[in-house]
Order: sequence, then C-alpha cells, then structure tokens
Amino acid sequence: MTDATLPEEANAPSTAAVAETGRKRPKPGERRVQILHTLASMLEQPGAERITTAALAAKLEVSEAALYRHFASKAQMFEGLIEFIEQSVFTLVNQIGERETSGKVQAQKILSVLLQFGEKNPGMTRVMVGDALVFENERLVSRMNQFFDRIESQLRQSLRLAAESAGSQTPTVDANAQSSVLTGFAVGRLQRYARSGFKRMPTEHLDGALALLVPA
Repeated sequence: MTDATLPEEANAPSTAAVAETGRKRPKPGERRVQILHTLASMLEQPGAERITTAALAAKLEVSEAALYRHFASKAQMFEGLIEFIEQSVFTLVNQIGERETSGKVQAQKILSVLLQFGEKNPGMTRVMVGDALVFENERLVSRMNQFFDRIESQLRQSLRLAAESAGSQTPTVDANAQSSVLTGFAVGRLQRYARSGFKRMPTEHLDGALALLVPA
C-alpha cells in the first residue's frame, strides 16, 4: 500500500511490517488496521483465489472470532479498503483542483494520480476493478462504481472548464464525451494491470497517451 494512511489509524503500519506486528500483541485499535493491511497484501498475490476469513485469520495467526470482534463481516473489511481508496485518491484530486487553474492540466493529473495509486497498490487495484469483489456483497461493487462515477464527474468539471477556455460552443457536450472516454481508459488500464498479474503497468506510456487523449 502507499504512504497514505488508512482512515482508522494516523500512523498505520506498512504492509511489510504486518508480519512483525502479527507476532506481538497489538495495541488498542491497531488490530483493525492490521487486518486491512493483511487483506490488501493477500490481494496483491497474482492469481489469488477468493480470500476467506479462515485464510485471513491464519495469515494473522488469530481465530476467525478475533476478526469478527473488529469487523461484523468480511464485507465490512472490504469497505475499509474502499474507504482507504476513496480517501487517498480524492484527497489528491481535490488538491489538484485547488492548485491547477488549467482544466486540461487538471484532467491529466487526475488520471495520473488514479493510475499511479493503482500501480503502487496492486491489491487495491483488484478491489477497484471488481476482481476481488466477484463473490462478495453487491453493495461493494456498487460503491466502487460510484467511485468511478465521481472520477468521471471530476474529469467532466475540468474538461468543461477547458472547453470553455478554448471557446467551444458546446462545452458541456464536449466535456461529457471526453470524460467518458478518459474514465474508460483509466478503468481499462487498471483492469489490464490486474489481469496481467500486475505485469502491465497502468502508467505505461502515460505521457504519450495523455497527450493524445487530452491534447494541448
């Protein structure tokens, strides 16, 4: 996972530290974060099957009952990962909107941070594209769909600004079409990354792709 922190803990341990903390009695509140980091690390394994609570508990060297003291269900665990994705990506997207005045630059940077986040967090990418949610609660898939709807909405706002600056007579129509294409591009890159066993990087030839998709 990236340096961004999980919502439940300001100083969440890295995925690499999970094995070490798993051998110690966690501090109050730490176990919840540890569970999420371990789930994410298990999702990073290429070709991983559906992760069961039994497998997760075994990885943490605790009982399944111990997991349910912190999460009411496995769906809640995935919701914790989705909250991390939302918080991490939209914090960066909001910063882009505050710092960049050019709509085109905003759109390019939104796509960049989204794909960079996926590249640095392979397990999270499997959640984002739905591969890890196939046999899970439908509301999780719906929530990830809403995530990409929000991305498309942010792109639409930026591209409308760009179209207006360029003197377009139909800025809303232009922005709607282009934001749809860009969102589809981002989702496709993330899906290819997950389905290639994390070998095809989502940021591959990104500068050239952005120059074609969001021309100056």
